Amino acid sequence: MVPYVSHGETEGSGLSGAVFNLATTVIGAGLMALPVTMKVMGIILGTIMIVVMGLVAEVSVELLGRYLVESKSTAYGEVVQNALGKQAKIFSEICIILNNAGVLAVYLIILGDVMSGSLHHSGLFEQWWGHGFWNHRKLLILLVLIIFLAPLCALDRIDSFILTSAASVVLAVIFIVALIRLLKGTLAAPRWTSDLSSTKAIMDLLVVFPIMTNAFVSHFNVPTIYNELEGKSPEKMNQVGRISTVLCIFLYASTAISGYLLFGEDTESDVLTNFDKDLGVPYSTALNYFVRISYLIHLILVFPVIHFSLRQTVDTLLFEGSPPLTESRKRCLALTGGLLLILYLGSTTIPNIWTAFKFIGATTAVSLGFTFPSLIALRLSKQGTSLSPAEKLLCLSMLIFAVTVSIVGVIGNAYEENNE
Repeated sequence: MVPYVSHGETEGSGLSGAVFNLATTVIGAGLMALPVTMKVMGIILGTIMIVVMGLVAEVSVELLGRYLVESKSTAYGEVVQNALGKQAKIFSEICIILNNAGVLAVYLIILGDVMSGSLHHSGLFEQWWGHGFWNHRKLLILLVLIIFLAPLCALDRIDSFILTSAASVVLAVIFIVALIRLLKGTLAAPRWTSDLSSTKAIMDLLVVFPIMTNAFVSHFNVPTIYNELEGKSPEKMNQVGRISTVLCIFLYASTAISGYLLFGEDTESDVLTNFDKDLGVPYSTALNYFVRISYLIHLILVFPVIHFSLRQTVDTLLFEGSPPLTESRKRCLALTGGLLLILYLGSTTIPNIWTAFKFIGATTAVSLGFTFPSLIALRLSKQGTSLSPAEKLLCLSMLIFAVTVSIVGVIGNAYEENNE
């Protein structure tokens, strides 16, 4: 990954800006996939898993930040190379590319769901103007890419624009609607515990674990955010990570529970598609439009943040030793155009976000979020600040956890594919 290059006298990001950048790389498409995990796991286990995944992810971010500084690395791949060697760096960069490309393809799929609709639900354009060429899914995604995403992705800094997150607004609407229906007594009884009554139910449960793991992976952007942090230090980055983690756990748990309570057993893998029916509250139609449009805007603004990391990693892998992208505008634009084309083709091929998330979570996400940070800490602790016995045990436990989630996820995914 190419080191971040600041522009002249531009000041670094403050604490709040760093928290916001880190949180927005976490709170994306994963937010909309979590309500259905409650349907599969039950509210009790689902809530516990959100908290556990968030805390484990935060520990791995802190370990990564500590040894990023100690090894004087400026990028994720660089700290991997310093700890584990050149081949490990290449593998980590391939993981970043596949993970980020998968996540961005999911963003485009959700944009398509919101605008054009899905198998069982209507999109915004169909509800406004009926069915016609203007409602064609591939055309709408292409137009969003050209008009909105391409100009934002062509910027060479992730702080070259102001992000306005709508995630908290969407959460508030879902939570308030669910609360109103709960007070009115119109909500169906939720599932509190997991369903273990059949092999299929158990396999569905196994697939959910990597999806939850994927929801908290933002490690690929930690070096960039640290490089931009004003008065940067491991302690200050830890503070950024902890505040972001608390925010994400609260948003994830609240949205997952509220979304599941609101739609019950009809909850879709992309809960936004459920917002085309009467919510059973006053101004239901307006709320439906507000939720989908505000989250659509949120994804459009988060997309370039993830794309920045993807583009940097691809550039490092293909053009190692070349000048930074900030000094080569033609290469920057060529990479941006090529990546957006590939992402467009992927988003029109992958059937839904559930398919993408379950494979990403079981492979690249668990590697980037848990396996690499644990191995980095264990290896570099022998050269610099040593780990305490408790920290070593934590790293080993995280490795076991990562391997287990990966194996369980792959088995569950294989079972689902063979029985569809």
